[in-house]
Amino acid sequence: MSTKEQQASKIWVVDDDPELRKMVGTYLIDQGYDVRCLCDVKQLEARLEFQRPDLVVLDLMMPGDDGLTALRRLRDAGDDLPVVMLTARGEAVDRIIGLEQGADDYLGKPFLPRELSARIDAVLRRRSAAPAGTPVAEGGQVNFGDNVLDLSARTLLRDGVPVVITSGEFSLLASFVQHPHRPLSRERLIELARGPGCDTDSRSMDVQVSRVRKLVEPDPTRPRYVQTVWGYGYVFVPDGTPRSR
Repeated sequence: MSTKEQQASKIWVVDDDPELRKMVGTYLIDQGYDVRCLCDVKQLEARLEFQRPDLVVLDLMMPGDDGLTALRRLRDAGDDLPVVMLTARGEAVDRIIGLEQGADDYLGKPFLPRELSARIDAVLRRRSAAPAGTPVAEGGQVNFGDNVLDLSARTLLRDGVPVVITSGEFSLLASFVQHPHRPLSRERLIELARGPGCDTDSRSMDVQVSRVRKLVEPDPTRPRYVQTVWGYGYVFVPDGTPRSR
């Protein structure tokens, strides 16, 4: 992302630790971002009533309402505001819960500021462009079942109704629809949806696939379009025909 693009990106950092807010805020400002630091969920939700950032860095554990509660309220209200979660323990269960609630990415503490900056940059790029290195479908739209995925507008319709989809979910679904009938390993999906060198693990990718299925499948427990390739990964089947195992 160019310096000019970064300067246009408004980042809100929400964490109850003043030293961390200062460290992260100073670094991100130096990287060209427009940064505002907030100390709790109450401040975040109050400011969201009249302002909107491009991305929120949200701590998981805070006094009062925690980060997961705030994230859940955003997603329940149909808000797809990009969110990068910070977790104090960095355990897999914390990361998985964050993804299940709709976080676009996560980072365990302690972390290097440049690592957070890289995560922010990746999420913003996913929001503004389809996955690199894959062909865009003719017309920019892919139809399957009752779903219409518009790769240019980065929107998803189901039965003609707009569906709230996060940047991470969109990137994963776009990776699927641009490789129809091609079995993709979890490692390949991570590379396509999040970029080479991303440290997302296989379990976290399974969680993201589960979320995508809830968006597009008539019955997520019996997926027709995003099918499991046992012992390998997943495959996108546009017509929903069951594959032999």
